[in-house]
Parts: sequence; structure tokens; C-alpha cells
Amino acid sequence: MIDSEERVLRLDKSRFPSPEGNRPQEKQTDPIVTDTAQHPTRRKALRSIIGGSLGNFVEWYDWYVYSAFSVYFAGRFFPEGDQTAQLLSTAAIFAVGFLVRPIGAWLMGIYADRRGRKAGLALSVGLMGGGSLLIGLMPTAETIGIYAPLLLLIARLLQGLSVGGEYGASATYLAEMAGKNRRGLISSWQYVTLIGGQLAALAVQLSLQALASEAAMEQWGWRVPFIIGSMLAFGVFVLRRKIEETADFAAAKASGKRSSGLALFREHPGEALLVIALTAGGTLSFYAYTTYMQKYLVNSADFTRPQATVIMTAALALFMILQPLFGMLSDRIGRRPLLIGFGVGGTLLTVPLFTAIRSAGGEGAAFLLVLAGLLIVSGYTSINAIVKAELFPPHIRALGVALPYAIANALFGGTAEYIALWLVEVGRESWFFYYVSGMCALSLIVYWRMRETAKHGTMAGDAA
Repeated sequence: MIDSEERVLRLDKSRFPSPEGNRPQEKQTDPIVTDTAQHPTRRKALRSIIGGSLGNFVEWYDWYVYSAFSVYFAGRFFPEGDQTAQLLSTAAIFAVGFLVRPIGAWLMGIYADRRGRKAGLALSVGLMGGGSLLIGLMPTAETIGIYAPLLLLIARLLQGLSVGGEYGASATYLAEMAGKNRRGLISSWQYVTLIGGQLAALAVQLSLQALASEAAMEQWGWRVPFIIGSMLAFGVFVLRRKIEETADFAAAKASGKRSSGLALFREHPGEALLVIALTAGGTLSFYAYTTYMQKYLVNSADFTRPQATVIMTAALALFMILQPLFGMLSDRIGRRPLLIGFGVGGTLLTVPLFTAIRSAGGEGAAFLLVLAGLLIVSGYTSINAIVKAELFPPHIRALGVALPYAIANALFGGTAEYIALWLVEVGRESWFFYYVSGMCALSLIVYWRMRETAKHGTMAGDAA
């Protein structure tokens, strides 16, 4: 990857004829696959992509630890009621964390557009680490009463602000650091690290389940993963302060245009609404098959907690491996065919898959059914970040990716688990499956009508 100043100078020179006539220029190569030993700047770019991905890993580890361990700490903060009622209360706070994500996306999207992608990335991981540390150290309701769930809410608000800004900054950063012919592949690592963070949370859970009793897990064991997350976040904060800035940000800064919420919806209303629409079915399906699925396996399919953890860990590991494969496929055939494939599969197969999982009868069958659902969702998860980045110009790209996505997540992703558990409590569990299927159908209409962003997006003309 060339330095910012070098890229701007090269773009300026390209406007004028060469003094040597029409002599063929050297063929440009993809900065990610060129021999990095001979190109220090490209080696820096590769390190920057790794650094950005590791930060995303820590962000999502911290975010999912809450969901993975809520079955153990729900009673410590909400002692009244049965298990479903306690989980419903923790799911409500989980949803509140999503509701504040648009605020984080708005504030930190503007921050990343104005101050730089790496500045936004460092701020987001710092907020996440602070929220995890607060949860790991806070007293429970037995000690401070009503203030315990209040502190839990504050911690999740901090993490919600963090995740709201992380998505736009990391999606923009990875897209801008990648070469044109590898954007699908490189951007797919956002969900590789996202899923990797969730797997790490589950791995910590499995380790603690093996080492500690159920009583110990409910007493103190649930605190351990939050402390681990806060320490990892501090390390990544230091790392992100040292990564390279993107050339696109330098060009956007030189243009003099400023990012703002008003400018986004005044100048790019169609693109913003498109992001909301194409995200709705995808984010709902993702959270249905990941965060809610573990509760579904325990509460509805009658698996034990450890069995559910093993099933989800194995399925998510393969799901993670699929992301780069789908990303590479999108670089060859485009983004739109993959989105359409997800829309069709989600619409037709969601209800049959959830129904079959409930009566699977064994861990192997449940694993295959969950994996089938995640395979369908991969058509969305692997490329959604690059699709959104390709819709907006550089000066407003981080905000354009983050804010509409966060709005869709608040409405459909963050509420998925709460709606599902509420429907279980009122005896209408199957309605949730039809809800997911219906939202996939609505997103499918959008996928069918949208243009191919790889060919017609704002990044389509960049040098490969």
C-alpha cells in the first residue's frame, strides 16, 4: 500500500500526459499480495490490516462475553423471577446497548472521518475495555441492590457507543487498505475477527466450565472473561495508536469536505436508506443464529449448557472459515449474487431449520442444522461491510457505513434476543421464526433491485 502523500501525488500526475509520450506504464499490482519483503510500505499496510483486525477481534470478544455468560450472572443482578425472566432482563440491557449504537456511530463516524480512521479505532476499543472492566469489578444486587443493574446498564451503554463506532471505522479502514481486486477478501476479515471474538468468548466459557463448578461460575467465574477482555482492549488500544492511516483519508481531508449527520442524509439519503434496508434481514438472521441460538438450544431444544456451548463453538468455527471464501467469491462474481442467495435461503429455510433444531435429538444433528443456517447467513456477513463502504465517498464513508447500519442493528439485531425470549414466555415461540423469515424476504427485494457496488460503487475506479 503506498503512503498517503505518494498516492495523492500519483493521482495528480495522472491528469497530465507523460513527457515521454505514450510509453506503457508498469502494471500495478495488488499491494496485499505483492512481495512485502521488497516493499516496506506494503509491509506496513499488511501489518495495519492485521492490527485493525485484531482490534475488531477484541471488540467483539468483549461484546459477546455479555451474552455468553448472561446465563450465569443474570441471577446476580436480577434475583427475582425464574430463569427465563432473569434472562429476559439481561437481554433487555443487551438490547439497550444496541439502541445507543446509533449515537456511537454518529459521534465516532464523524470522528473517524475528520480525525482519521486509526483515531476512531483507538477510541472505540478504549471505550469497550472500560465497559468490560466496570462489569468485571462491579458489586452485585446482593451488595448494592438496585444500583447493580444500573451500573450494568451504564457499562453496556459504554460498550454500545464503542461498537457503534467500531463497525464504521473498521469497515472503512479495511476497505481502504485493500487493493481493488481483494476488497471482498480483506473486508471479510471483519466478520472473521467478529466471529473469532465470539469463539474466544465461548472458549473461555468452556475452560471455566471445565475448571469451576456451576456454583462457582455463578459466584465469581463470570467475572473472569470481562477482566480478560479489559486487559486485551488496553493492549489493542496501544497497538491501534501505531497503525498506518489510509490514503483515502488523506485525500478526503485534502478535499475540504466535512462529515456530518446532516450532510449524510442531505447529500446521500438514498445510500443511507439502502444500508438500513439491506442490513435488516441480515443482522436479524445473524443474531438469531448466534447470540439467541445458544439460549434456544438450552431452553427449547433441551440441551445442557455445556452441550449448547460445544455445538455453537464448532458451528461458529466453520462459519468463521467460510467468510474469506465468500469474500473471494464476491471479488470474482460481485457482491449482489451473494446477497440474493442469502435472501432466498433466509426466506425459505429459516422456519424449517429452527423447527428441526428444536427436535434434533442429538448434538450432531443440531450442529449440522445450525451450520446450515450459518452457511446461508454467510452470503450477507462476509460482504456486508465492503458493500456499504462502496456506497459512500471517502470524506463521509465512516459515518455513512456506521450510522445507517447502527440504526438497523438497533431496530432488528439488538432486539432479536429480547423478542425471541418474550415470544417464548407468552407461548408463541414459532412466531419468531416467521419474523426472521419475513425480514429476509424484505431485504431480498432490496438486494434484487440494487446495483452491483463492486462495479458501480464509489471505490470501483480505484487502482488495483
